[in-house]
Amino acid sequence: MLEVQSDDGVHDLGRDAATSQRRLDGVGFASELSEVDHDAKPTEAGSAGSANRLVSKVVSNAIDVNALRVTFADLAAVDDVSLSVAYGEVVSLLGPNGAGKTTTVETLLGFRSPTSGSVRVHGLDPVRDHDEVVVRTGALLQRGGVWFPMTPRQVLELTSTYYHAPRDTGELLELLDLGQCARTPWRRLSGGEQQRTLLALALLGRPRVLVLDEPTTSVDPQGRQVIRSIIARERDRGCAVLITTHELDEAERQADRLVIMNHGRVVAGGTLDELAGSPELIVDVSSPVDPAELARRLDAPVTLDGPLRLRCAVTSSPERIAIVTDYLSGAGSGVVTLRTRASLEERYLELVADSNDVVDS
Repeated sequence: MLEVQSDDGVHDLGRDAATSQRRLDGVGFASELSEVDHDAKPTEAGSAGSANRLVSKVVSNAIDVNALRVTFADLAAVDDVSLSVAYGEVVSLLGPNGAGKTTTVETLLGFRSPTSGSVRVHGLDPVRDHDEVVVRTGALLQRGGVWFPMTPRQVLELTSTYYHAPRDTGELLELLDLGQCARTPWRRLSGGEQQRTLLALALLGRPRVLVLDEPTTSVDPQGRQVIRSIIARERDRGCAVLITTHELDEAERQADRLVIMNHGRVVAGGTLDELAGSPELIVDVSSPVDPAELARRLDAPVTLDGPLRLRCAVTSSPERIAIVTDYLSGAGSGVVTLRTRASLEERYLELVADSNDVVDS
């Protein structure tokens, strides 16, 4: 039996899948599917609300973080963080630099030990049961890399020998549009090709959990579309996906839920609709107007959010939209854009600013 040791843990080539599952059962983890079925066809369109999505029926979440605290000397990098990711769910972890996202991810992958609180992946302790967690978890980390002379095909074929039942390397090269650069040395790959190769490595072991740190960094629009499609397919096949990102439009496209961190704490979490707040009409206008007059006509509060943006505290209806457009026309202005909810970027900035105020006070 050969063991390969690395910074990412120990992969046992003699591992028996049934034996590993019995070990999981021994700690109270059970699933209807022993592995994610990568031969199953994903549900139509991969929509988050699909009732037919293929998921593992489990007794616990794929990822459970409870009251996690991680300190470095006197600094609390992570302070009382709780979050979860279910099988068949995509959760995006958002926050500015220094928010604690990377420390949280490193802890749930077993690279750091909690100061207090608990972390469970597949129901297992990622420090105590590190090799078991690694076998079932695919990770794309920004600190990762490949030995410069190696090609995507070579690194996939080498890494596949670490797993009991890896995915076909040719399939992954085709899936991630790496066919044309499969024999190109790592140092000559573009940033997007390197990122897609790292994602292929994360998928190689048929993971039940994917942890993706900025998966679309340096990736061109076509590559982003490929990665989005893969994330949707993995979710629909029952994989739990945790994504950390600074790209709010990517989070808005992919996530079932979002968790926003700042200063080591969770400041908000929920679906896009839940984070967007109460319904309102947000109108960008071509020239300044008096919000008081519009408020009188709508019989509702209207506030200025900058000189050319009006926020009307009403739900959208054809009648109210007509009142807004008629008023603007009479005032010599016009509608540039009209929305019924705050964008994720707007809410994100508000929530982060509010949490900064709490820390400063």
